[in-house]
Amino acid sequence: MARTIILDCDPGHDDAVAMILALGDPRIDLLGITTIGGNQTLAKVTRNAQSMLAVCGREDVPVYAGCVRPLVRALEVAPGIHGESGLDGVELPVPTVAVQEQHAVDFIIETVMSRDPGTVTLVPTGPLTNIAMAVRKEPRIAERVQEVVLMGGGYHTGNWSAVAEFNIIVDPEAAHIVVNEPWPLTMVGLDLTHQALVTADVEERIRAIGSDCADVVLGLMAFFRQAYRDNQGFDDPPVHDPCTVAYLIDPDVMTTRKVPLDVELRGELTVGMTVADFRAPAPADCTTQVAVDLDRERFWTLVVDAIAAVSRPTPTPSTLGATR
Repeated sequence: MARTIILDCDPGHDDAVAMILALGDPRIDLLGITTIGGNQTLAKVTRNAQSMLAVCGREDVPVYAGCVRPLVRALEVAPGIHGESGLDGVELPVPTVAVQEQHAVDFIIETVMSRDPGTVTLVPTGPLTNIAMAVRKEPRIAERVQEVVLMGGGYHTGNWSAVAEFNIIVDPEAAHIVVNEPWPLTMVGLDLTHQALVTADVEERIRAIGSDCADVVLGLMAFFRQAYRDNQGFDDPPVHDPCTVAYLIDPDVMTTRKVPLDVELRGELTVGMTVADFRAPAPADCTTQVAVDLDRERFWTLVVDAIAAVSRPTPTPSTLGATR
């Protein structure tokens, strides 16, 4: 059965790949895309989401804009990694999908509350402000959400500080709220996503698709590679965000470990750190787990297949008849 999800994102090069994977794999039922200020301002990342839907030919997926800034702190964006547009490296098409009038937080609440309990999964791949606001405004969603699978954090590593990952540190108060709710939560952090590298062999597989969408991905990854070389010393860039969607499509794409999880709010050097307690077997009532190891080949097969799927033209009645 397809996993029904809301993708809460801040596109963002790796968010764009996560969108393609969610749109291109039939095992995902994407109800909508909600946006959050993060990699760039809310206006920019929302337009990027609209443009990526145009790239994929999916005008049927609604877009809802969310919070413009963190709960407490000033907005912090990442132009050194994602450029001034948030998706530097390619010329994106003019959006063809309008932004819905409803706020993203209200869309999340309404969707979860109107559907059967345990049928909607939240997939945040940016700062967690929208998710935190939703569960504070309507606490009952915590018992109705099937699962929260987030990209953020890291139990052994950071990137925006020595110990904290960008999505968490820019709004640690929101992250603290989200990881301490009783819903099932999987943290797909840097320890896992740094294994999802866009190497030369991956690029060749994408290039072989020979489509406009594949060209967009290659252009985005070329910019991303240089940004990661300049700013973080990577030879090949990691694509963090699609790892969340891949896990929902095929849980065997990664191994996970159940551990208590929390977010540091007060440390002078450690604010935004995701603290995973590996000291003993997790207690029976633990609802949080972290991703550990990635099956790289399995992951990239999912992504490449999704790029190919959104690249295919819609069959016409005449072509459908010809194949029977």
